[in-house]
Amino acid sequence: MVKAAMSDSLGDGAGRPTEAQIELYRRWAAGGAALSIIGEVQVDHRFPEKPGNLVLGPHADDGLLRRLAEAGPAHGSQIWPQLGHAGALAHGPISRPAGPSALAVDDLRCDALSRAEVGDLPATYARAAAHARAVGFGGVEIHAGHGFLLSQFLSPLFNHRTDRYGGPIEARCQLLLDVIRAVRSAVGAEFAVAVKINSSDQLQGGLSEDDALVAISLLGDASIDLIDISGGTYFPGAPASSDRRSTGPYFLDFAKRARAVTTTPLMVTGGFKTRREAIDAVVGRAADVVGLARAMVLDPDLPSTWLSPGGGDPRFPTFRSPPAGGITAWFTMRLTALAAGTEDDFDPTLDDAIAAYERRDAERVGSWQRAFDAGPDSRD
Repeated sequence: MVKAAMSDSLGDGAGRPTEAQIELYRRWAAGGAALSIIGEVQVDHRFPEKPGNLVLGPHADDGLLRRLAEAGPAHGSQIWPQLGHAGALAHGPISRPAGPSALAVDDLRCDALSRAEVGDLPATYARAAAHARAVGFGGVEIHAGHGFLLSQFLSPLFNHRTDRYGGPIEARCQLLLDVIRAVRSAVGAEFAVAVKINSSDQLQGGLSEDDALVAISLLGDASIDLIDISGGTYFPGAPASSDRRSTGPYFLDFAKRARAVTTTPLMVTGGFKTRREAIDAVVGRAADVVGLARAMVLDPDLPSTWLSPGGGDPRFPTFRSPPAGGITAWFTMRLTALAAGTEDDFDPTLDDAIAAYERRDAERVGSWQRAFDAGPDSRD
């Protein structure tokens, strides 16, 4: 059982870990997770998902990163950063979003990355992975899902390029494969490298399941240790996977199809709420690894609980007519309470959770800009 990547927004607003974040990952490790993945650790400060992200780069505090990495092994667990680059979905107040192609759709506006900028990306990911290894993390997960940069290259919704990176799915996979090769070369054969990939974008015109299966088959030749299957995208207005399916894990049927095209171990993330579901996924060989996200926000000791004779499942809250982004904000702010040890007193309304979530991001914009001399008008 793995604590799957979530954007915990517990960085200090300048790309560095905080004591609260270290404590949060210590709690998950102590709770029995074999592995915890830190969501949205940015490889390039110019394209963050949020100003609470960590950044692996020259501005990093390696002492704090080492302490974060050590929070896992102290409890027989591992911690890996998820190597992210938001691309077209970069946070506007501290970035000028840019993706595979220029887009102007509803609230999404982005530039196109130049051929030279795309060519630089494998080395950027490789430097971040080498940095992760140097400070003591046990592996990395390359984020190619949920509509962020590498996912954008896989998706015909975002990728309209006519060079070697666009067109059929084999060409749209080219950047991801280049990144994997560069990362593996930088970290060596003994360091774990995983990839998170969408089963589909769940949007008309986006990555389809058939194309995702082609991508997964290509990953089998790329020295990957684990494929983490998820789905959906943060494209403006797109419903979350949890909005589409109210019961049961979301991506097991696709994982069964993926099993036929790869021998790489499969992790499935999304929708696991009961021990029975986790057992069935592994016994039925749809998944080798169960990824738990919101369930472990509700109960940080859940792996130990499910391995105990009594078991017991977390109680998920019920929200009536939640506003867009409300549930994500609620769970993100509960992460903050977990880190502080105050989860027993956590009971905000969705509106209060959204307000706190947005206020914290707004407060960090200035600190991010000061740390990186970053603003929405610059890609320098």
